[in-house]
Amino acid sequence: MSCAATDEQDQLVSEDSTQMPDVSEPVERDLAEIEKRGTFRVITYYSSNTYFLNQGIEVGFEYELIREFTRENDLALEVVIVGADENPFELLNRGAGDVIAANYTITSERREIANFTRPYNLVDQILVFSAELSPVPKTIEELVERQIPISVRRNSSYYTKLVELQDQGYDLNIQTLASELDTEATLVEVAQGNLMATVADDNMFDATNRYMDGLFPGPTIAEDDTIAWVVRNNAPDLENEMNKFLYKHFRFTEDRDRPRRSTFLNILRQRYFQEGPQIAQYYNPEWQYQTMGIISPYDEVIKSVSDSLNVDWLMITAMIAQESEFNPNSKSWAGAVGLMQVIPRFVDVKYEELYDPVINIKQGVSIFKDHMDHYSYLDSTNQVAFALATYNAGMGHVADARRLAIDQNKDPNEWENIADALLKLMQRNYYQQARHGFARGIETVQYVDEIMNRYRTYETILTLSERQQGQGFSGIIGNRDFSTP
Repeated sequence: MSCAATDEQDQLVSEDSTQMPDVSEPVERDLAEIEKRGTFRVITYYSSNTYFLNQGIEVGFEYELIREFTRENDLALEVVIVGADENPFELLNRGAGDVIAANYTITSERREIANFTRPYNLVDQILVFSAELSPVPKTIEELVERQIPISVRRNSSYYTKLVELQDQGYDLNIQTLASELDTEATLVEVAQGNLMATVADDNMFDATNRYMDGLFPGPTIAEDDTIAWVVRNNAPDLENEMNKFLYKHFRFTEDRDRPRRSTFLNILRQRYFQEGPQIAQYYNPEWQYQTMGIISPYDEVIKSVSDSLNVDWLMITAMIAQESEFNPNSKSWAGAVGLMQVIPRFVDVKYEELYDPVINIKQGVSIFKDHMDHYSYLDSTNQVAFALATYNAGMGHVADARRLAIDQNKDPNEWENIADALLKLMQRNYYQQARHGFARGIETVQYVDEIMNRYRTYETILTLSERQQGQGFSGIIGNRDFSTP
């Protein structure tokens, strides 16, 4: 190993620590409170097996599985990305999120501060070696004989297993890592030769190995670790609801030899962990972070048009993701077309021209700008929410909702009250009295919630990108505390 690699390795290593971080007492929030709020918040990491952006669209194994749960429970989904120096268990307990979905192994240490759902996956822990090692060790005994350092996070299930092997008589050279490296980032360091060996779950290795050269799988050191979601230990109703959902997708046979998985879960596993080079089309972190700040294929156009009209380009990007998933040829059942689903009769542009991304974005942003100006007397949060609702449902239905709010002695300038009124306009006794009749209120409320949630997620991703410009790839995923899988 070169001197440069040795220097790099020294920067990655941290002092060993056995102290588990303290976390707050959990907030009182169970399923009923979450349903009343209407938004379900998932705490996760920006990585290839959890959550990431593919051309502006939110994807990832954990994200898609959680999204299916929220769809079945009629909840909007918000992603909370764990940032630098943040502990996901602390975020969970203080109420920043409702569940941690991050490929977590069930361990006794973690059970002391939170509950786990029933499992949804089984994984093996395997040793992973760098191509810099020659020859690559084939057995644990050979690893011991050569005293090759195995680099893992101290507060991880991998470290616990390695210590168990030490107790069994294996004289392993365990090297603990600095806190900013999670499993995927550690695998990158191994592939680049900055570290010689680490431990990873086999599914995470398979995913990473699809887009990265320089990794070699070694012996299995643990079999059939159970992977589950993490919930607060005072949220039994939520835990029960998630368990019912997971039971439909993953259950053990009597002999526990081969778990049964639903078709949906098998499709996700194949998409993110088992397909060949196609995984690189979903996630290539080297590309992702060489092109800092790229959210979608249309960022430059969106920025240019939005800046010219003094509109937040990231909000427009979040709208386009919701409206068309960045498909310029998209057409709705109502006749709305293009990236921003512009309705032809509302603009002075030829129909076929609306399929041109630049023209469509200009028209859509102009319409949204008009709505923003119409509500300019509101505070910024309500202004955006009202403008989004109007873009989705039309001025008439939003006006009906405001009149209904007034009739019920509620402030018509607060989005929370208008959201409630829009839901009421789906009921016959309310929409019969409305000037514009029935409104698909739940669609509009979820539209606003999901766009504003996505906007916050985009902001977080851009912040991470800016932070990583001076750090290189090693720190891309954020700082996991004691919760690294």
